[in-house]
Amino acid sequence: MAETYVVVSKIKKMVKEKGLRTGGDYIDALSSKVEGIINASVEKVQAEGKKKTLGTEDLQ
Repeated sequence: MAETYVVVSKIKKMVKEKGLRTGGDYIDALSSKVEGIINASVEKVQAEGKKKTLGTEDLQ
């Protein structure tokens, strides 16, 4: 398992409140998506070379 980039307890609580459960692979897949979004934002900002802070405008 890779690094986890989400708060597992918060995700599980939210899903449980909706009457569902999270499968074992769900958290890993969600965390992988978050990592991909962050990496894409970092690449965008670095390519532009104009700033050092990620903002909402950098989400894709």
